[in-house]
Amino acid sequence: MSERPASKATVPPASGIRPGGNIIPGTISGPRNAAREVWVEVPRPEGLPSAWCYSDRRAYRSGDEVLLYLSANVDQVTIRIYRDALDKHVVHVSEVMAAAFQPVPDRAYEVGCDWPEFLRWQTPADLASGGYIVEISQAGGTVIGHHFFVVRARKHEPGTMALVLATSTWAAYNDWGGANHYYGLNTPNPRGRSPILAANRPWARGQIWLPEGAPRAVNAQRPTKPGPARYEAVEWAFLNGYTKYYSFAGWATHERPFLHWAQRQGYAFDILTQDELHAEPGVLDTYACTVFVGHDEYWSWEMREAVDRYVDAGGRVARFAGNFLWQIRLEQDQQRQLAYKYDARTLDPLAQADPVPQTITSAWEDPLVGYPGAATFGVNALRGVYAGFGAMASRAARGFNTFRPDHWSFAGTGLGYADMFGDEANIFGYEMDGLDYTFTDGLPVPTYTDGAPEGIQILAMGWATLAETGRAEDAYSFMLGDGDARYRDALLGDGSAASLAKNSRGSGMVVHFTRGAGEVYTAGTCEWVNGLIQGDFYTETITKNVLDRFSGKTAN
Repeated sequence: MSERPASKATVPPASGIRPGGNIIPGTISGPRNAAREVWVEVPRPEGLPSAWCYSDRRAYRSGDEVLLYLSANVDQVTIRIYRDALDKHVVHVSEVMAAAFQPVPDRAYEVGCDWPEFLRWQTPADLASGGYIVEISQAGGTVIGHHFFVVRARKHEPGTMALVLATSTWAAYNDWGGANHYYGLNTPNPRGRSPILAANRPWARGQIWLPEGAPRAVNAQRPTKPGPARYEAVEWAFLNGYTKYYSFAGWATHERPFLHWAQRQGYAFDILTQDELHAEPGVLDTYACTVFVGHDEYWSWEMREAVDRYVDAGGRVARFAGNFLWQIRLEQDQQRQLAYKYDARTLDPLAQADPVPQTITSAWEDPLVGYPGAATFGVNALRGVYAGFGAMASRAARGFNTFRPDHWSFAGTGLGYADMFGDEANIFGYEMDGLDYTFTDGLPVPTYTDGAPEGIQILAMGWATLAETGRAEDAYSFMLGDGDARYRDALLGDGSAASLAKNSRGSGMVVHFTRGAGEVYTAGTCEWVNGLIQGDFYTETITKNVLDRFSGKTAN
């Protein structure tokens, strides 16, 4: 047992699975431990009062009609829709409405739900851009469910920036109905995961709303002695009936706290989804600056081309996000997401073509894809990936070491060469992006062997790993082991012991480069936002410097 006590269970009023209700348990192969346990959210008519909801689209324009589909194990509900901003502006409240339990189709994670229409809401023509929460309550006012959609205004004010939500990554981690791109009850596939995920199903509990104090993916404290790996967020999720993956991807964990911080600082944002980036190549053209935050792992080829085109034409991208790793394909008007990932070379139908199309759903660094993430954002995920997560560099520093303190983004921080920032707020983790590099005269420089763009500067960095390590007797507790190191070695190495060791080592970096008429600033970590949540002076100052410069608020 670890020296720290187990996470305490608290069950706040909220939607979805709870201890004793609406949990479908299962296990995957391997030694039994909490990290490897599988539990998924599948509604059933008994259990604690709960409601589940989805909409016909993830994003709308002001003036569009929103269609909601709902299932509940209570017979009456009320709906409240509000913009999830600092002022929590309520835009619709329904009367008491009759509700009913709707059956969940087999393989709902893949085929979606086919529930009857529950509510149509005509959005006002002047509705403000933002993320909108659908809050479902039972008679008496107890909240029993949440849903989320985005509205984009028909025009925006000068100085407004674009915040693109990582909705493809949210979808990849959404296990509602039985499986996601990682684990589940889809028994024919490795670990029960599903390579095909439907959009027309609810978000898993915890992706949209969380109680105050829910643990983050990076453990709050470093271990003080060797022992089993700990995943505090996973433990808390199990005890409280939330999706295992709530801390890995979703509005509640990443984009929402960033947006609220930005609003407190006086910044204005329009909210967009990756679906819009995929379908509308010029959707960013009217914005001086576009921002990505949090865990931003899954992208389509079309999304990347839209960003590359935007930067070449003069757009500025600020990416405070980590783990730019997998290519996906979207089908059926963005209602179906495909990602075969580790198994793409054998299971993706495109793998049978000769030649194999570059849109095979493998890693961006796979030579079959040939489009390294660094070409767009300056860094690659497979040159990361993990820090402060389970037995992945669990005792490592939790911040970035500064190497080029004279860069404009560090103005006003007082940071000097070798100074660390963000350590107190655990911003370095849980998944990182980096580059192949060497040191020259004490400064990290790219080797340009991995798609890094010419002229890129490594401003700050730290070290990460692709393999869990520790005492042999604790290996049963590992969630991931060295699977990612072996995958990277299979793509980039030669299979030798030395090659596997090399491909187990990674980094996390803050980089800046210009391309065409635009420029890109990337802090390659999923947890940058926690520095903003915690009010870390250095993280806040750097973020403001980047946003002020890229939005045109300050002179370049």
